[in-house]
Amino acid sequence: MKALRLLAPLVALCAITGLAQTTDDLLNDGKNTANVTTQSMGYARQSYSPLKQVNASNVKKLVPLWTTSLMNDQGELASPTIYNGVMYVINGRWTFALDVQTGRQIWRTPVVLEEGTTGAPITRGAATIYNGKLFRVTYDNHLVALDMKTGAEVWNQKFADRKEGYYATGAPIVANGVLISGMAGGERTTRGFLDGWDPDSGKKLWRRYTIPAPGEPGSETWPKDSDAWKYGGSPTWRSGSYDPQLDLVYWGTGNAEPYDPHPRAGLDSLFSSSVLAIRPKTGEIVCYYQYTPNDVYDVDGTDENLLADMQVGGQLRKVMIQANKNGFMYVLDRTNCSLIAANPYVKVNWASHVDLKTGRPVLTDVYQRFFAGEEVEIWPSRGTNAVPIAFDPNTGLVYASTWDVPRIQKIAAPRPQVLGADSTGITARIPDVKPGDVLGHFVALNPITGQKKWEVPLTDLPGSAGMLATGGGLLFTGKLTGEFVALDTATGKMLWQFQTGSSINATAITYTHNGRQYVSVASGRGGVLANRYAAAKVPAGGSVWTFALMP
Repeated sequence: MKALRLLAPLVALCAITGLAQTTDDLLNDGKNTANVTTQSMGYARQSYSPLKQVNASNVKKLVPLWTTSLMNDQGELASPTIYNGVMYVINGRWTFALDVQTGRQIWRTPVVLEEGTTGAPITRGAATIYNGKLFRVTYDNHLVALDMKTGAEVWNQKFADRKEGYYATGAPIVANGVLISGMAGGERTTRGFLDGWDPDSGKKLWRRYTIPAPGEPGSETWPKDSDAWKYGGSPTWRSGSYDPQLDLVYWGTGNAEPYDPHPRAGLDSLFSSSVLAIRPKTGEIVCYYQYTPNDVYDVDGTDENLLADMQVGGQLRKVMIQANKNGFMYVLDRTNCSLIAANPYVKVNWASHVDLKTGRPVLTDVYQRFFAGEEVEIWPSRGTNAVPIAFDPNTGLVYASTWDVPRIQKIAAPRPQVLGADSTGITARIPDVKPGDVLGHFVALNPITGQKKWEVPLTDLPGSAGMLATGGGLLFTGKLTGEFVALDTATGKMLWQFQTGSSINATAITYTHNGRQYVSVASGRGGVLANRYAAAKVPAGGSVWTFALMP
């Protein structure tokens, strides 16, 4: 019998009804405004809601209805999920079910990690709900299904070994009846993958490695007669989007490992730092696009691929948009993964531009100087800090929280590879920051042209919160200093703010309850980069807040 790793849930005497949500509920997320059943307000990952009861003219009347402790000091990076008047919240230590109207706990189930697990357990994305079950990963590589009514464990599957360098932080998704999950550990001796599962039984249906084995398509981008591919990274630590009409899941992959290109012979290292379009039933790769071939900058391709239908050159195109950490915002045709546009949205010095014919970045001298052993300053260290962008389908604008910070690195002296250990092959240092320095922006821009409509500078601390745009002309986001804010989407002007007591690292959601628009967000400093910049200035401690207009 398996050791029980999630303790018995603590359940309040409160009934939960109508929990058997279906595929239709997931497909219709955003249409039934009382529910938020997927990440980013829908399969397309647009982080947009048409709700406008709360709008630019009255947002100053927004007040907190309730707040609830999440019993966690490791960081709140996940958004709530809502179904039939119940809010589901996850973090690295707990899973909660709360009453939407009052914040009262219905049940909570603790996460119990395997003995010897090290690191700060965080969880990204959102609670994944389907057919009466809540699905989540735990930091020590378990995929767990809980009963949405009671919080009791239904099944539990271990999918990787932490001793080999693997851990897990990203939320799974359900697409065409298949539960799909990823992994983390791209700075260690890992080989990335996605898994497909039967959500009812927990049976594994398929595994798709993100690094091809010798002889498979893409293996020519790894050195021959070498085991580099076995430990080459390409993790899948964020979550995917899904187009039900094309029946394609779009999932980004992370950096090649090590950053030092010599062990990888300076080759492209597919399918690292790419987006994969896969069939949810089989894991088959239908098409792909590699954002950063031979990624030595740790810029990944894991950020969500936002799906939209846009006019491009007078023609309606099915596109996907990514604000890549490498500093370029990409627009791809999601039917075939071909490049449409790529524009810098922050300062970039490692490439002059992206060639629209070849789809490849045109490198500057930064790479050759790094390859030769010189310490180099790379812009950006990350264009965004692994948080969702938002898209307004009415204006065609993208909203992002950007970073204007370089990374400084050089190739390290060779050392023996140790299974499960960090193996980046570089040494890095943090750039000096002076009081008053601009370290990021809130930005509105056209993804096709790259033209910015407005940008709001962030001084002293960059931003680590996602974006939520609404039909009320509002953009909800947050700051590391703890303010939850609402900006005017037309101008970027700050219209409202509220101090939550700790950093905003998550993305807000909005929905209706009994005809009243609510806005909810998790607060709690966490994550490596947020802690690096804010730990000495901002207290930790997780909570979830819910707001509505003053009656």
